[in-house]
Amino acid sequence: MQALRKSRIRKGDTVVVIAGRERGKSGKVLSVDMAAGRVTVEKLNIIKRHTKPNQKAKQGGILEREAPLSIANVMFLCPVTQKPTRLGVRTLEDGRRVRFSKKSNEIVE
Repeated sequence: MQALRKSRIRKGDTVVVIAGRERGKSGKVLSVDMAAGRVTVEKLNIIKRHTKPNQKAKQGGILEREAPLSIANVMFLCPVTQKPTRLGVRTLEDGRRVRFSKKSNEIVE
């Protein structure tokens, strides 16, 4: 089994898909599953799910929802340059650790 790596992409970040069917599209991260190495991005990688009626979904049928993408297939979208970039971690003088864009060298909140 592959060793788990900590990703710098978090829920709420804007990312760009760099590989696969949705390449070039961007969206907001809805969830991150570090154990599986996958992210769910808003309105991307839409799949059709055939569901039976149950307590949660009173009406059954074909529902569309986002499927997870591999975390390796997305890159953080730099808010300054509006281009895909890698993220780094920097420790500030007060001891806080913050993420920063490697392209623009700006701190990401």
